[in-house]
Amino acid sequence: MADDWPLTYDELAPYYDLNDLVFGVAGIAGDPAYPERPERPTPPLPIGRDGERIAAGFERLGWHWWPSDGGIVSRPYGEGRLGCNHCGPCGVGCPRGAKSSADMTYWPLALAAGAELRTHCRVREITIDAAGRARGALYYDADGKLTEQRAPVVVIACNGVGTPRLLLNSRSARFPDGLANRSGLVGKNLMFHSYGTAWGVFDEPLDGYRGPQANTLLSQEFYETDEARGFVRGFQLQVTRQGAPLSAVLGHTHLLPTGQRIPWGSGHHARFGERFNHTAVVSLNGEDLPEGSTRSRSIPV
Repeated sequence: MADDWPLTYDELAPYYDLNDLVFGVAGIAGDPAYPERPERPTPPLPIGRDGERIAAGFERLGWHWWPSDGGIVSRPYGEGRLGCNHCGPCGVGCPRGAKSSADMTYWPLALAAGAELRTHCRVREITIDAAGRARGALYYDADGKLTEQRAPVVVIACNGVGTPRLLLNSRSARFPDGLANRSGLVGKNLMFHSYGTAWGVFDEPLDGYRGPQANTLLSQEFYETDEARGFVRGFQLQVTRQGAPLSAVLGHTHLLPTGQRIPWGSGHHARFGERFNHTAVVSLNGEDLPEGSTRSRSIPV
């Protein structure tokens, strides 16, 4: 039996909404597969011809689908950010500032509030004072020099692997098993997602190279537990664009390799013509249960 989350969705929802405002998330409220949510800060991104083709198929099957939320603003938003112009190569950066990466969202806010950004640094451990409270971070700077930065408040935001790694590396006489780990659960119950893709090649052009290279729409048709499948929870269907010509040649979708390369040689151009601009991709993102045997470890820095 898997462990349950210690926090409820309702407790976390206000922070999701705040983050969406900072990001300028593009989307549309009302998806019946989700709890009620406020309207997205910017309108939904277009699902494109490939998305329309898959959505039509979902509707014929009677399957749920909804335009996917996107961390890309669809219209001018915030300070100096232009709306997405659907040029396509999102993986190499966004000169318009439409992509809601940290340098366009949280970094400017932090810097305006007086924060100092130090790049090319690696934190080794969180240090504590005589009372056992966090007092700062011990880190290697860009030149490899070990330095302690003290602060009245220490925030650890290193995702699901980096945060427990740092806490487990922060051992001391007071906390021999790592900081904040009296329960012994830090790093355990790590959740991944099983992931697979299915490709479909169509006769008509689908314009998969146009628009943001991310999920265009999703389906929660198989998200909930179905006892007939023999396991709990389910999976989400995500429709993604094929991408640029090189992505088609290398067999990549949404920046992920699939092993479906177009071989070089005499038949290369014919195969390329069949696949490029004619491929739609459906990804399957499976649920993973929190189990104590699945864990991240401390790794010396």
